[in-house]
Amino acid sequence: MNKFIPLSIPNFEGNEKKYVNDALDQGWVSTGGAYITQLEKSMADFLHTKNVAACQSGTSALHLSLVEAGVTPGDVVLVPPLTFIAAVNPVKYQFATPVFIDCDDSFCMDPIKLREFCENECVFENNVLTYKDQVVKAIVVVHVFGNMADMVTIMNIAKKFNLKVIEDSTEALGTHYTEGKLKGKFAGTIGDFGAYSFNGNKIITTGGGGAVTANKPEVVNHLRYLSTQAKNDVHYYIHNEVGYNYRMTNLQAALGVAQMEELPEFIRRKNANYELYKELFNGFELGKLIGFREGTHSNKWFYSLEIDKNKVHASMRDIITALEEKGVQTRAIWGLINEQLPYINEVTYKLEKAPYYAERILNFPSSTQITHEEIEYVVQQIKEVLTSFSK
Repeated sequence: MNKFIPLSIPNFEGNEKKYVNDALDQGWVSTGGAYITQLEKSMADFLHTKNVAACQSGTSALHLSLVEAGVTPGDVVLVPPLTFIAAVNPVKYQFATPVFIDCDDSFCMDPIKLREFCENECVFENNVLTYKDQVVKAIVVVHVFGNMADMVTIMNIAKKFNLKVIEDSTEALGTHYTEGKLKGKFAGTIGDFGAYSFNGNKIITTGGGGAVTANKPEVVNHLRYLSTQAKNDVHYYIHNEVGYNYRMTNLQAALGVAQMEELPEFIRRKNANYELYKELFNGFELGKLIGFREGTHSNKWFYSLEIDKNKVHASMRDIITALEEKGVQTRAIWGLINEQLPYINEVTYKLEKAPYYAERILNFPSSTQITHEEIEYVVQQIKEVLTSFSK
């Protein structure tokens, strides 16, 4: 195969050009226009929620959620170490303190350790949880790679300790429960707030962009207000709160409306491609394909292989470089956030699984337009490279 197979690229098979050209013809290209409203409605309908506010990015959606959750300087926010750093940076925007809670085998926050931290390391009095005299305000839960966190347990813990739950669903648009107490509920609609991303590598894209929802429609209205500079009077430019320039543009939304039309098909392909990868990796002794939570239907945004480091004697960088030379783009999962310079001195709690997986997980091509032939080639090359490093 004489071409490069990318990790995750956008797919424009529908009405993207038609809608973007329409927005250009209308002259509505900035932070106002009918496509923004249309995108918000299509997302709300898809997620079975009442209100969604489109915004500039997944990061801005998370930041707005923390602001609305009342996170202020000196507060504590419980966060994951094994995710993209953008999930935690907004905590710093609020001059709050992140505390890193370990993940479980889903890569998502471990509810057992979350409960242990709240019960054993904190004090709960007068309906307020404190950690070393700092108020614990919220939990940021990331649905890593489209895999739903254990939201039943996490929501019970949050309710017990009066904590706001912010769902980072930037990778999980379309993931939902298929059984149990939360049957039919989508990632991002279970907690107090849900944040989504439409970055170029996500399951749908607006180039950049994101969206935010909340468990009360009026809260989403306030989030939308904050995202448009908190303007109270459009004629005299009166602002009663500190706002943000976080609104999505109409051009981005036009792209998003077309992508939302294709989302069900994209999810179908992601699941079908995962099943093919699963079949091809079956019985491979040097790596194990990571599964998704039972009782849910995941969008399967990203696929992960856990490499047996007892048998494969190479760094992730060596593995990634070798595969790139064969025309296959892969990546390591992430550098742990608590080990990054801005967070090196922050508190961590029982980090065991996060460092384990950080050293072993390889992500490989998962675009919706990848062909069966390309998938077979990817698996062949991964097997050959890992085998070469096991001798």
